[in-house]
Amino acid sequence: MLSTSPALPRGPRRTVSGALATLAAVVMVAVLGWASPASAHHSLPPGIPSTSAAQTQLNGLTVRPKNSGSGYDRSLFPHWIVVQSPCDARQHVLRRDGHTVQVDGSCRPTSGRWSSDYDGVWTDNPSDFDIDHMVPLYDAWRSGADRWTTDRRRSFANDVSAPQLWAVSASSNRSKGDRDPSQWMPPRTAIHCDYVKAWVNVKHRYGLSVTSAEKSSIQNTINTRC
Repeated sequence: MLSTSPALPRGPRRTVSGALATLAAVVMVAVLGWASPASAHHSLPPGIPSTSAAQTQLNGLTVRPKNSGSGYDRSLFPHWIVVQSPCDARQHVLRRDGHTVQVDGSCRPTSGRWSSDYDGVWTDNPSDFDIDHMVPLYDAWRSGADRWTTDRRRSFANDVSAPQLWAVSASSNRSKGDRDPSQWMPPRTAIHCDYVKAWVNVKHRYGLSVTSAEKSSIQNTINTRC
């Protein structure tokens, strides 16, 4: 009669398996980078209106073609000025919308985590993220800001009370460029409703116009996503 080896107790096998799984997870994080915790959530900028308020604001916007953009220069919109000493607008947004953010005496983030609402990307390195102007400066110029004073353009470019400044991944910001919602929408569809409501609110606050295609695209998103 052949002898057989006794079976290993089940308890130790589960313990070894669990330890290996934990080790594998640690290795994966080390290789692929920081992963967002299950309990973490995306932080939205302030001032996004309700759907009904956004609809009313959209209805009130002037519809006209964009101007040619002649004379535009990014420097005509002075930005990243100090908005709450010692924080400039970029630092303010990183501190406001990040998670467990710590800053030094000059308001530079020294630790924290940030989520990009546009594409769901997370990072613990703020230099990976851009601060996006919801309504891009060039779009604003072509929608009426060419007639503004420098002070008003400065306020627009650094407005931390409106849903105008968003901390997002550099790749999503570069993908967006100067395009309006009829030309580009975030790859993360869960943000589409808040995205267009924020866009409408900024244009409403600053009396900027929309094109017919822009308004139609926003209306469609409100109808289907909000």
